Amino acid sequence: MTRKLIFIAPLAILAMVLFAVVSGEIVLYLWNWLLPPLFGWPQISFWQALGLLTLCRFLFGGFGWRGSGRSSFRRRMAECCGHMTPEERERFRQRMRERFGFGPSTCEIKGQ
Repeated sequence: MTRKLIFIAPLAILAMVLFAVVSGEIVLYLWNWLLPPLFGWPQISFWQALGLLTLCRFLFGGFGWRGSGRSSFRRRMAECCGHMTPEERERFRQRMRERFGFGPSTCEIKGQ
């Protein structure tokens, strides 16, 4: 088992570095191809492109270590409420509306 890890770990590190280099180059070429002619913004270097990519991943995308918040919340709620009867589900929705002031409207509940 440790013998496999000795070969896999350097390959994984190499793959991550290769992914960062390719992603940085893609951002660099797209920025320098589109933004200077369109908006007159300056061209950027590879390191600036990599920094921009990292900043955008932090702000908008995360790094994919966890599922997106909304879909994982919906999945947890479906697991939690999946065993409830329709009456229990309606009482739960009513309590959520009373407590937090939001939730599905009565029309949406009847349409299900």
